[in-house]
Amino acid sequence: MLDVASTASLRVYVSEWENGRRTISSRYAKILRALLGVTDDELGDRTEPLVPSPMTDGYDDLLGRIDAARSISLTMVNTFMDQTELLRTMDRQMGAASLVDQMTAHLATLEDALTFAVLPETRRPVARALAGAATLAAWQALDVGAVDRAWRHYELGKRAAQEAEEPMYLAHATAEQAYVLCDAGRAPMAVQLIRDAQRLGGKSMSPRLIAWLYAAEAEICARAGLPDDCQRALESAMQSLPAGGEARDPDMLSIFLNEGHLARWRGNALALIGDDEAVSSLYTALDNADPTFIRASAGLRCDLAQAHIARGEYDQAHEHLRQARLIANRTGSVRQRRRVEQLMQRL
Repeated sequence: MLDVASTASLRVYVSEWENGRRTISSRYAKILRALLGVTDDELGDRTEPLVPSPMTDGYDDLLGRIDAARSISLTMVNTFMDQTELLRTMDRQMGAASLVDQMTAHLATLEDALTFAVLPETRRPVARALAGAATLAAWQALDVGAVDRAWRHYELGKRAAQEAEEPMYLAHATAEQAYVLCDAGRAPMAVQLIRDAQRLGGKSMSPRLIAWLYAAEAEICARAGLPDDCQRALESAMQSLPAGGEARDPDMLSIFLNEGHLARWRGNALALIGDDEAVSSLYTALDNADPTFIRASAGLRCDLAQAHIARGEYDQAHEHLRQARLIANRTGSVRQRRRVEQLMQRL
């Protein structure tokens, strides 16, 4: 057997061999391995392989992603838009709670496509699709109570709209973001933001979007305790709204507004400022409500309850709140459930 000193000497000797300073035949190396009971790496006191693995710099992967993004056609962008439309329809009828994973994956796909798209002619259509999807995702997040996520999605939607050079999308995302501030108790700041949204939209906005922005301003002004501003905004909304029963804005697919929708919005704002006309306007909206707007019907019931409470008609208010709670539970709307509870405390 070798003593400790001999073993140490052998290790040093073999280490020198491994570094190329002395040549030892493989036959002697085999003997030393047997004597010491070690592997080749241990024999040379190595922790890393002698021959380093080839380094990868990531350029191949990056170029692959860029080439894939460059190949995105207008047809693919339309597919993205169709996916957003499907999610919008499901949200309207089923609520947002069950769509979180699908919406997250959809946004990730669009963000990835935009990240690796290089030239403007490719980036702008993708950015436009992302702006619409991000704004929808933000409203869904607000509905389920994920306020921070909602705010971030609105910021993403605004950036995408700017990249796409789409003022209408920018105005819409900014206006909806004002509701986050309003729900958080910052109604005066929300009024400033909704008016800034109108400025951002400029002269390129469709008449229906203009009416939608005025209606949103009216509601937020009502919540901010500005009844005169609320009434003026409602008048502007009614003057701007195109005639006819068509609700969908072909230039802004996320906008649904016709006389029936506006009657509901008007009733909501008037109920908030305690105007007696609110009840008749809201019942007109209830009679003409689109049955596919399931989640919105919870808000309409809350509006009616609020209007009845203002008139001291508590039995009617209680019945509408009962209906609103059932719908909110069905769609998983945290935002509407919170409103129901707030109004129940006033009964």
